Amino acid sequence: QVQFVESGGGLVQPGGSLTLSCIVSGFNFTKYPMCWYRQAPGQERKLVAHITQAPSTTYYTDSVKGRFTISRDDAKNTLYLQMNSLKPEDSSVYYCNRLPGWTFPSWGQGTQVTISS
Repeated sequence: QVQFVESGGGLVQPGGSLTLSCIVSGFNFTKYPMCWYRQAPGQERKLVAHITQAPSTTYYTDSVKGRFTISRDDAKNTLYLQMNSLKPEDSSVYYCNRLPGWTFPSWGQGTQVTISS
């Protein structure tokens, strides 16, 4: 079955950095664009970034451009999100999945990112 296992979240101060990882299993990871989403309490889950299949191109929502970098390691079936210059408004639970409209119903548990001084 399809599984997403997100990790790497934590509590950091504003301006800090984190790198999130998502290990994927149960489908051919290399054939699909992949995405990072985030969901803050009381809000809808929103797309943060996506990366196409190799040779990869990337997309970022405006609020994270220049600060976040999405990447993938197809040999490891793993998706990454390098997050720099973190702001309190980046605090959310972060998830990975396929593109909107193509997401699997079985989301992972997510990884909590909290930005606070």
